[in-house]
Amino acid sequence: MSFIADKQTLDDLNLAGRFNPNSIFSLFNKTKTTGGERLLQEMFKTPLTNPEDINQRSSVIQFFQQAGLTFPLDGPIFDAAGNHMALGTSRNRISGLVNLMLKKASATVLRDDKFQRMVDGLSATVEVLNKLRDFWEKLGQQIDSSPYNNTWKLFGPIFSDARLASLIRGNEVAGWPLVKLARYDHLMRHVLRKEIELLFDEVCRLDVYIAVAQVSHAKGFSYAEALPKEKNEYRSSALRHPMLEKAVANPLSFKESSNLLFLTGANMAGKSTLMKAFGISVYLAHMGFPVAAEDMVFSVKDGIYSSVNVPDNIELGLSHFYAEVLRVKHVAQEVASGKNLVVIFDELFKGTNVKDAYDGTLAVTQAFARYTRCCFLVSTHIVEVGEALSAQTAGVQFAYLPTVMAGSKPTYTYRLEQGISSDRQGMLIIQNEGILELLEEK
Repeated sequence: MSFIADKQTLDDLNLAGRFNPNSIFSLFNKTKTTGGERLLQEMFKTPLTNPEDINQRSSVIQFFQQAGLTFPLDGPIFDAAGNHMALGTSRNRISGLVNLMLKKASATVLRDDKFQRMVDGLSATVEVLNKLRDFWEKLGQQIDSSPYNNTWKLFGPIFSDARLASLIRGNEVAGWPLVKLARYDHLMRHVLRKEIELLFDEVCRLDVYIAVAQVSHAKGFSYAEALPKEKNEYRSSALRHPMLEKAVANPLSFKESSNLLFLTGANMAGKSTLMKAFGISVYLAHMGFPVAAEDMVFSVKDGIYSSVNVPDNIELGLSHFYAEVLRVKHVAQEVASGKNLVVIFDELFKGTNVKDAYDGTLAVTQAFARYTRCCFLVSTHIVEVGEALSAQTAGVQFAYLPTVMAGSKPTYTYRLEQGISSDRQGMLIIQNEGILELLEEK
C-alpha cells in the first residue's frame, strides 16, 4: 500500500515543486546528476509505509552524513556516460570494429560527428568507471558493519573484473587505436552492459543519499525512528520548520489516548507554521529523510491530509465555505474507512459566520477524536470551542501560542504553552495600523 497525500496536502505543505526554490523538494535537491534528480522526485512521490524500509534508508543516509563523503563525479560527465550506455551496440567485436571504421570514414569524408560522439561517450564512461573505482576503494575503508555494506560488496566485482583492469587512469580514449576502442566499447555496452547499468542506477542513489546527507549536516537535522503502526504514536521534543533559519522549536506528541491537539492563538502567533512543520516532518520521516527536529519517533501511517489553504472554485461555482465543507467531507470519509492517518486542519470553517463555525468545529472535532488510530492537529480562533471540548471530550490536548504585549504592540514567543488562548488582539492591531483614523471624515 502506498502512502497517501493528495495535491491539496502537497501544496499546503509546499513539499513538491522542482522549479519552486522555496519547496521542500528544492531544499534537498542538491543532486549532481539528472538521474539523481529524477530519483529524488520519485522518492518525494512515493513515501514508504514499512518501518523496516524507512529505517534502512534513514540509516544509509545517516551513514553517508557521518562518513563525510562527497559525490565523486561531475554531473555532465556521468550524464554523458549514461547516454552512451543507452545507445545500441553490435553483438560481436568484429562487427563493432567495422561499424567504428565506417563512422570514422564518414567523419573524414562527410564531416559527420557520430564517430566523435562515440569517442566522447566512451571517454566519459571510462572516466566515470575510474573515479567510481577510486570512490569504492575509499568507501571500503569505512564500510564495515555499516548499513551500506551489502550494496558495496555487490558492486565490488565490477571494479575487480580482469577485463576492465587495463583501463589505465589518465589514458586519453581519443588516442586509442580503433581496435582498442571497439574492444572496450563492446565490453562495456554489450558484455558488461547489465552490470554497468545496475552500477549507474546505484550511482543515482548515491547522488541522492550524499546530497540529502549534506543538507542534513548543514541544517542540523536529525533522523526519525519509524515504529510499526500498531504503536500509534508520534513524539518530538523539539520540532521546527525546515525552511526557517532561526525557527523556534516546540515539543509535539500524540498517542492513542491523546490523539488530537487543539491549537489556539492569535494571528501571526505561529499556528500555521507549527502545523506545517508537523506535516512536513511526518512526510519526510516516511521517506526515510532527515527531519527538522532534535529527535523524532513515529508510528507509520497510511497517509496525511491537510486543510490549510482551501481555495474557492469559481468554475464549479463553489464558495470558500462550501469548498471547506467538501474538504472536511473527503477527509472524514477516509478517516471513517479505517485508515491510519495524520490530519491537519487550520481554522475549520473560517468561511462562514461565527455561530456556524463554532457548531461545525465543535461537532467535527469531537467526531475526529473518537478515531484513535489517527492523529489530528486542529487550530481555530474560536476559543469557546476549546472550552466546550475540555468539558465534553476525552483524548484532546490543548495548547496555544501566546501573545506578549510590549505596551500596545503585540509580540510573539512562538513557543507552545499548555491550555487555551485568551488572546484577543485583533482590534488592537487594527487600531495600531490607524485604519479608523484614515477613514474619519475630514
